Amino acid sequence: MRRVWRWVALTAAVAVAFGLGLAWPVLVRPPLVIGQDAVSDQASAAVSVTVEDAGGRTLVAHPAPGTPEKRVLVIIYPGGLVRPQAYEWLARRLAAAGYLSLIPEFPFDLAVTQSGRASALIARHGAGKEVALAGHSLGGAMAAQYIADEARAGRHPVAGLLLLGAYPPEGANLAAVPLQAGCLQGEHDEVADAAKVEAGLALLPPGTPRVVIAGSVHSFFGRYGPQAGDGTPTVSRAAAEGEIVRATQAFLAGLD
Repeated sequence: MRRVWRWVALTAAVAVAFGLGLAWPVLVRPPLVIGQDAVSDQASAAVSVTVEDAGGRTLVAHPAPGTPEKRVLVIIYPGGLVRPQAYEWLARRLAAAGYLSLIPEFPFDLAVTQSGRASALIARHGAGKEVALAGHSLGGAMAAQYIADEARAGRHPVAGLLLLGAYPPEGANLAAVPLQAGCLQGEHDEVADAAKVEAGLALLPPGTPRVVIAGSVHSFFGRYGPQAGDGTPTVSRAAAEGEIVRATQAFLAGLD
């Protein structure tokens, strides 16, 4: 009997260790680092990036001195299990064009844990501005969910929604919400299913465009390395990022 219990205890210990090994990368997230693989050119290098606390830590990309600030505030929700600094490259490029750009940090790097983070950021930085909420992958789904939840409560704090390799969840029907929406998708993105992205357009305001970034993949929206299950790019990351920035700025120009 003692031998049986020893085997039971050993099996349980192995199971616990295995479970902790799987959970550890989720429970213990890497540090928040400014400037980590984030500078693309001289203009983005001139941008000032700080960490602020507004309902949680947030990367804030400020337009460089002398750059006229646009009247659109940009908030970027990161993809699932992706650190905020992976999108600092995009925030810097937008800030270099005059857009104050914010990237909130979420518990466990999962926007689903706190989809309403945008409210505190809008309260702090949104006075006198139109607000554009962008989100990559899970972050895009939760950005759409936030807008839907606000609309159900009779509030409309966001003027624009830009989905990056993402689509709204089923409970976030924004078709009747007064909103400018857009959708960017990598041509070879095999993480955000193309059929689901296409179907998701029915949940967005009529006429929402879907812009395909030629040769790009899901992970090119953020600088976090290759992603399991993604497609194979047929363009360089730099070329894809240039197209992403151009499409994003074209979208924001419609709000400015």
